[in-house]
Amino acid sequence: MNSFFAKGSTVLFYGDSITDVHRDRSGFHSLGEGYPAKTAAIYQALFAENEVKFLNRGISGDTTTQLLERYDADVKALNPDYISILIGINDTWRRYDSDRYTSTEQFEKNYRQLLGQIRRDLPKCKIILMEPWLLSSDPQKEMWHGDFDPKQETVNMLKTEGDYFLPTTKVFDEAKKSGATDIDISADGVHPTDFGHGLITLGWMRNLGIL
Repeated sequence: MNSFFAKGSTVLFYGDSITDVHRDRSGFHSLGEGYPAKTAAIYQALFAENEVKFLNRGISGDTTTQLLERYDADVKALNPDYISILIGINDTWRRYDSDRYTSTEQFEKNYRQLLGQIRRDLPKCKIILMEPWLLSSDPQKEMWHGDFDPKQETVNMLKTEGDYFLPTTKVFDEAKKSGATDIDISADGVHPTDFGHGLITLGWMRNLGIL
């Protein structure tokens, strides 16, 4: 085990509903019920003396456009030492439920702009990119892959623009080698079950060498 974060660091989780998970928007320190909360609980149990502060600014339904729109209030103003970003699935989902199409080119432009703003405004902040996913749990979403897969590939390509990268697909594949199914990880192919959030937590912490 390794405490990794310097004493007093601020770690910010930024993204959509997968990060949000019922957090209390009126509570500055509310972490919700997903992988951010699990990560913070394990870390603080192991390294309480480090006084690391974890913050969650995931908002359900957000696309890369919304992350850019609220960047000043939810990233820059919080001045994190580390920011963990998980975004991408809604840039596909909104095409099918709201007829709001985001091309792969626009997705890449938005993502690069977000990373560029962080590098400009918070030059000491370390960036952790998380690969978005679309599992096979819901057959009705199978048609989404034509739109989603290039966006997923874009995030994989942009991993060199961050400081750390979590290949969630590999994390899930390892669990499936031990008998887990896509439905065990996510009933709808997108939103993790409690088990799925646990896998992400362990993958995230192992990726940084904390566990």
